[in-house]
Amino acid sequence: MPPIEQIISHNQIIAIIISHEFEKDGIEFFTPGTFSQQLGYMKHQRGETIQEHIHVLHVREVQFTQETLFIKKGRVKINFYHPDNTFFTSRELKTGDVILLASGGHGFEFLEETEIIEVKQGPYCDDRDKERFVGKKE
Repeated sequence: MPPIEQIISHNQIIAIIISHEFEKDGIEFFTPGTFSQQLGYMKHQRGETIQEHIHVLHVREVQFTQETLFIKKGRVKINFYHPDNTFFTSRELKTGDVILLASGGHGFEFLEETEIIEVKQGPYCDDRDKERFVGKKE
């Protein structure tokens, strides 16, 4: 797996995967500024600082849920689906990998006991946030 991979369908970013092997000095963001979740990487050296700051109230409108998964431990196969629910590819993630699920469909097959930390926008809207379907893998 490359250090950074974009999964694209119909000219749309479906997912961004950051391998546990990715390393770079400084700061890099991988998402367009229009995404409702911003995903970036930071590597700072001892003695560097980030200026103290506070995040001010700014009303935003979220069109759909994006989620970021941190594979804390284990291995998982993620199956990706076009917006019309047809399968088109899959990727295996392992301990230390990170993925932003930006659009399209996805399903999970756990290849071993796996621990995941998930971050997504709130407030949580139960099943109003997702439409389930039966995926067919080719």
